[in-house]
Amino acid sequence: MDKTAKSVKQLDILYEDTLCIVINKPAGLPVQGGKGITISLDSILTANWIERPLLVHRLDRDTSGIILVAKTKAAAAEFSRLFSGTGIVKQYSAICRGKPEKPEGTINLNLTIQGSKKNSTTRFRFISSLHGKEDYSLLELELVTGRMHQIRRHLAITGNPILGDDKYGDFNLNRTLRKTHQLKRLLLHACRLIIPHPPIGKRLDISAPLPEHFIQFMDERGH
Repeated sequence: MDKTAKSVKQLDILYEDTLCIVINKPAGLPVQGGKGITISLDSILTANWIERPLLVHRLDRDTSGIILVAKTKAAAAEFSRLFSGTGIVKQYSAICRGKPEKPEGTINLNLTIQGSKKNSTTRFRFISSLHGKEDYSLLELELVTGRMHQIRRHLAITGNPILGDDKYGDFNLNRTLRKTHQLKRLLLHACRLIIPHPPIGKRLDISAPLPEHFIQFMDERGH
């Protein structure tokens, strides 16, 4: 408990009001507990708030960036309803291998979720090549649907896997980058969240700066 309690000091709180907290989650921190997990975002919240904030959506353990938690059961129900719809904008930044064929577009590819094919849609926009070459690209992405590992799987299928992805990525390239650039983290970051009509009664538009491991890789590539 002591270690968990101390971990709250490491949380980057981007926004807080009476109904929710928006946190810039670091890469490597699981959202929920499980086998072999001693500290998670959920356990930190439990240890440090009298009324434990409630999770309403998820980020992968290795994905950094914005995650919203609700402060009351009623707010959790309303935010969960909003996140299950299409009104919320969830934007991500990613660094991938190669360059997409088009500067922007939509990836519509069914993904298998628990044995069933599910319609899955991701919008993408090419931002820039790194180091003046097309070896690696910085992309902006937006989830239209929210399937498990959707962005990671979509980019892997289209031939532009995210760097540092140890589940769907280019494993040989990842090994090389660990040696040459000390890249040990997935280069996927939830950078912006827009909620037009949240329970608090005003529009939320929250951004999270790129984490240090992102910036370091971009600088080393001469971006």
